[in-house]
Amino acid sequence: MCIRDRYQRRVRALPSKMSIKLISADERTFDVERDIASQSVTIRNMIEDIGDDAAIPLPNVTGKILEKVITYCKYHHEHPSTTSDEKRDEKRTDDISPWDYEFCKVDQAVLFELILAANYLDIKPLLDLGCKTVANMIKGKTPEEIRRTFNIRNDFTPEEEEQVRKENEWCEER
Repeated sequence: MCIRDRYQRRVRALPSKMSIKLISADERTFDVERDIASQSVTIRNMIEDIGDDAAIPLPNVTGKILEKVITYCKYHHEHPSTTSDEKRDEKRTDDISPWDYEFCKVDQAVLFELILAANYLDIKPLLDLGCKTVANMIKGKTPEEIRRTFNIRNDFTPEEEEQVRKENEWCEER
């Protein structure tokens, strides 16, 4: 029996309504059910390492963002996806559920903090959702429109920009 199987068996044997304390970077404390918190691989590993009676510090996630992450995890715990892993096409950006779409209707700074938190906490579905949302913001836009959308300064000279366009002509839609 591999380590993961032993861990999963041990986690299943514990009461599922058990609460875990999470402490954000700004020292806000959140009591979260173990099953919900365990959607994060990082938190699951910390529970395994330090036990579930100790508070788990999350120094890279602010309270505001952790609250949104917990909301996402609670919703998806209560409403599990019906899409099987084999059928899920991670390259698609048009398969965002209505709830997830509304969840991501936030300003860019919050969206990018959510992506960073999902990456740090290792919550792949939330990371994929954030990245798909950004991809949809970019889709069909010119480089200038993308720069305006994300407030990116163009530091290419006109000559450098023309050279980049020539080198990448092959990928332009015709």
